[in-house]
Amino acid sequence: MSAAESSPSSCSHPSVEGRADGYARRRPDDTLLYRVVREHWPAFRERAEVQGGLPRFVVRDFEEYLGCGLLERGLVHLSCSRCGHSMVVAFSYKRRGWCPSCCARRSADVAAHMVDEVFPEVPVRQWVCSLPWPLRTPLGYDRALCADVMGGFARALERSMRQRAKRLLGLRSVDDALFGAVTFVQRSDSALRLDPHAHTLALDGVYVRDGSALVFHALPAPSTADVLDVAERTHARLEKLLAEHGRSLEAPEEPVLASCYAASAADVELLGTRAGQRTTKLVRPVRAVPDARTERAHANVDGVDVHADVALDGRDRPRLERLVRYVTRPPLATERLEEHDSGRVRYGFKKAWKDGTHAVVLEPLDLMARLAAIVPPPRWHLVRYHGVLAANAAERTEVVPTKVPKPPSGGEQLPLPLSPGPQPEAPRTAEPSRHPWSWLLMRVFAADVTSCERKGCGGRMRVVEIAPTPRDAARVLFDLGLGPRGPPPARPARRALAGQLSLDFTG
Repeated sequence: MSAAESSPSSCSHPSVEGRADGYARRRPDDTLLYRVVREHWPAFRERAEVQGGLPRFVVRDFEEYLGCGLLERGLVHLSCSRCGHSMVVAFSYKRRGWCPSCCARRSADVAAHMVDEVFPEVPVRQWVCSLPWPLRTPLGYDRALCADVMGGFARALERSMRQRAKRLLGLRSVDDALFGAVTFVQRSDSALRLDPHAHTLALDGVYVRDGSALVFHALPAPSTADVLDVAERTHARLEKLLAEHGRSLEAPEEPVLASCYAASAADVELLGTRAGQRTTKLVRPVRAVPDARTERAHANVDGVDVHADVALDGRDRPRLERLVRYVTRPPLATERLEEHDSGRVRYGFKKAWKDGTHAVVLEPLDLMARLAAIVPPPRWHLVRYHGVLAANAAERTEVVPTKVPKPPSGGEQLPLPLSPGPQPEAPRTAEPSRHPWSWLLMRVFAADVTSCERKGCGGRMRVVEIAPTPRDAARVLFDLGLGPRGPPPARPARRALAGQLSLDFTG
């Protein structure tokens, strides 16, 4: 989950891995996901160029994933100020598409921000809105349409809660009830299909002004009728939005990406011998049990599926932080990706579907297509604020927690007492928008990587050198006895793969 991962290895004992606190450097190149992407991405991209090419933001996600977390691509060398013990930290590229490490780091960062600076200590409820299948493809590429649809769901929820508050609290107007929520947009489902949908964490009640103060009034748990009201309002709003965005239902300009979107949303294979057929799934027999979902806060109106089962006390900050990390989690988990027969890969679900489906089987190039569809386009907001929690809300300062000072973005590591030569002054920058990697590790895993791991030392780790290029990284690794001299070998030219391809994105 890190912005960078460390390998606590001593200069005298370069084989040592892991720390006393249980933290060890991740090794992305040892995972099946990395091996599949490294082997099949060049062929996938080459064929895409024949058909018109992939947009730059998709190419960048794949290319940078192949270097994310690898010491050979760039690193920071740190050393203990007391005993001289060395540690190297690999760079991360901070992508927001599907890289498990980058997305996990972003998830922890967003969760910390939400708990410390956004959500007040009042009840919070999760509302989930899934949308009709035909709408998922245009929602994948049309930024304006997606923003309007997600905003339409939030407004439907706001209107419903305000009317409930007016009725239950005896207010004169729905305008007296102030609503607050944050929507997190997920672009895929458990089968890695393109499925833009909303996870909205809403204050489970409303604020009402009493004189000069805002007072929070909790509302009872929503009934099935209340959830149905939200679904109906969302559906009605959706019909108006589709009329306004009729042009948005046309395919995007990039034909390859459009094919990836359509195949992923329709759950069909895009490449290979089974192109155009339904994706293979693994199903277990299930016992016939009553469907408990009908007893929960759930409603479906012509494909607009809304449920609001999860609620918590906002005073339980650790639980709230875990919930935010859940709704902002990475789109795939590397531990659930396994090798299957005939070179295919199997992706298991965390929880089996009602019909017993517990995994999806994909050709490697089809996995590439689904990953390409997951990458959000530039300026695509995945977090949206509503009501009193919005940045421009007049009442926001009265509601959100008192802002806590953010930790330094590595300022304490800038002095380099063990480095030869003059030391640079710390640059004066604005308040960092991200929490430091070491601070997040301490918050989530209670692992203090800024202190020396050697027993009885406790010295602070200081930056010795930043190696931003593969050549610099290779030199540092060689000096520490952790790798051969020289940069890693160059990848084979992609042109050599052109004659080996016979696949067609159009199926």
